[in-house]
Amino acid sequence: MEQYDILIIGAGPAGMTAAIYGQRAGYRTLILEEAVLGGQIANTPEVENYPAVGKISGVELGMNLYNQVLEQGAQVEFDGVVSAQLAGPLKTLTTQSGKVYTARAVIIANGAKRRKLGIPGEEAYAGRGVSYCATCDGGFFKGKSTVVVGGGNTALEDALYLANLCTQVHLIHRRDTFRGGKVLVDAVLARENIQVHYDTVPVEVVSADGQKVSGLTVRNVKTGAQELLEAQGVFVAVGLAPDNQLFAGQIELDPAGYIAAGEDCKTNLEGVFAAGDTRTKTVRQIVTAAGDGAVAAAEAGNYLMRQ
Repeated sequence: MEQYDILIIGAGPAGMTAAIYGQRAGYRTLILEEAVLGGQIANTPEVENYPAVGKISGVELGMNLYNQVLEQGAQVEFDGVVSAQLAGPLKTLTTQSGKVYTARAVIIANGAKRRKLGIPGEEAYAGRGVSYCATCDGGFFKGKSTVVVGGGNTALEDALYLANLCTQVHLIHRRDTFRGGKVLVDAVLARENIQVHYDTVPVEVVSADGQKVSGLTVRNVKTGAQELLEAQGVFVAVGLAPDNQLFAGQIELDPAGYIAAGEDCKTNLEGVFAAGDTRTKTVRQIVTAAGDGAVAAAEAGNYLMRQ
C-alpha cells in the first residue's frame, strides 16, 4: 500500500494541471490514468483557442503537460481505478492491477466519455466502421465515403479532418443550425466534399455483408422521409457523458450524472474534489479544465493544511 498526499484520477488537462500545482505546493502527488494522456484532447487534431499557445495538436499539448508534470516531480501511473473509499480522513483507491493507494486528499478529474447513438447496428459494428474518434480511425477510410453525426465543435472538427482524407463526408445534424463555433461552421460549409444534412437523425447502421459498415439510414425529422447514405465509416460525435458510477452513493451527482461541485471544486465529502468535465459546469473546454485543476489543487492544499 502506497500513501500520497494527493491522489488524482485522470490525466487530462484538469488532472495534470492539478498535479503540477499540488506538487509545486510541496505535496506528494500521484495521477492514476486508465487510458491515454490528455483525455479528450488526445482526439483533437488542432487546438487553436488555448491562450498564448496558438495552434497545437491535442497530442502535443497533452505531452507538454505530461512532461511538465514529471519535471515538477509528480508521478503518473497508467492503471485504472476500480474501487474508491472516499469517506474519512484517509482515502483509498484500488486499481485494475490490484495496487492499493491511500491519500489524505483525492481530486477526481476523470473527464467524460463520448456519448453513443443507441441505434441498431451501432454496437454490432463498433470497430468495423463505427468509430468515436476521427483522428484515431480516419486514416482507415482514406479515399472512401464517411458519415459524421453531431452538430457541435467536435462534429465539425471531425468532418473537416475526414474531408482531407475521404472522397465524401456526410454531416448529420438534428437541428437546422449548428451549435459549434462560427469559424468551424464556415470552414465546413466551404468544403465541397462535405454534404450537410440538416434536421436529420440517424436510424440504423447498415451492413451489406454483415461484416463491416456499408451505410447509415437517416430520417428527416420534419418530413419523416428516410434515406440510406452509402458510407464505409460512421463517426459519432454527439457529445459527452459522465462516467461516475464508481462514486455513486459516496459523491453527490447531479441528475445528468456529473459530480455536483461548484467553482471551488469541492464535493460533498471532505478532502474530495472534482475538476474538469466530470463536474457540473456550463463550459467544458481545455482552458476551463486547466482552471479547475489549479483550483482543486489549491483547495486540496488548504484542506491538507487544516488536518
